[in-house]
Amino acid sequence: MTTVSIKDAKNRFTELGRAAENGETITVTRNGKPAFVIAPLGKRGGLDLEAGHRYLTEQGIDGFFGDVPRDFDDPLPEDILLRPLPEK
Repeated sequence: MTTVSIKDAKNRFTELGRAAENGETITVTRNGKPAFVIAPLGKRGGLDLEAGHRYLTEQGIDGFFGDVPRDFDDPLPEDILLRPLPEK
């Protein structure tokens, strides 16, 4: 890991940017103390479905739930919607 002062980082920004693109992490200091880092971007992408599957397998989970009926999100019939709530 490379360490440079802010002044040096300003003068060598393009060079340090290329180093970060190649996987190097650069610590930038102010008055000898770390202020921030210039680091390569991590792997981009969405969900890691393989990791999720491994986790579920390790936990002994075959799936989240059973089959979802085709009418799952259909509006409820009026007789259910208009029925008064049972008293407690």
